[in-house]
Amino acid sequence: MSVEFNHTIIHARDNRESAEFFAGLLGLEITAEWGPFIAIGLSNGVTLDFATIPAERITPQHYAFLVSEAEFDAVYAQIGRRGIEHWADPHQQHPGTTNHNDGGRGVYFLDPAGHAMELITVPYGGWTS
Repeated sequence: MSVEFNHTIIHARDNRESAEFFAGLLGLEITAEWGPFIAIGLSNGVTLDFATIPAERITPQHYAFLVSEAEFDAVYAQIGRRGIEHWADPHQQHPGTTNHNDGGRGVYFLDPAGHAMELITVPYGGWTS
């Protein structure tokens, strides 16, 4: 059996605000809009489908994205230009910096709905052959 992850729905206070935040920050495109969803396509065919729900019903989630070193540099520069608060760790104990784990770099920040976003350049545990 071949199983592939296809999409996930990300709850947002404002689906357009969150979709445009992601698309602009990560250099991605809004690929579709239907019903309550605004979708952003990732390079592996997965979509992030943003849906507006009442703010009090949003449970903060964690989303991690594997990017190249060059992509990390570009996004981190955007984080700086936009003045987005960020941390080297998920517990927000090391503000304004990045981490260096498993031979790569990482950073954490929040999206407009309060979800914890993470960018990494090397998967946890390092690259396997």
